[in-house]
Amino acid sequence: MDVWLWMAQRATAFLLVITVTIHLGTMIYVVNDGLSAGQILAHTRGNLFWLSVYGSFVTAAAIHVPIGLRVVLMEWTSIRKDGVNMIALAFAALLAFLGWRAVLGLYA
Repeated sequence: MDVWLWMAQRATAFLLVITVTIHLGTMIYVVNDGLSAGQILAHTRGNLFWLSVYGSFVTAAAIHVPIGLRVVLMEWTSIRKDGVNMIALAFAALLAFLGWRAVLGLYA
């Protein structure tokens, strides 16, 4: 299982690099172009491209972060592996729920 988690974390890291680069590049461009936060949100509302970018980001983060948290908890605490796995899984669910709620709020 650890090999699969390692591969998943590397794959999601790649996806995070892409989505964060798109986000930061776009934000720098539009802010320098003089758009306000309200104008930016008006452009993202109902846009499938931004839904896919931010949806990909949230999904990747909800996978990537708990895997790292799992490793840290296993190395730095005395919590048993089953407990660590449950904590990581609960954190993944929380990140996914809150992240998708935000993404869908931007889209709707």
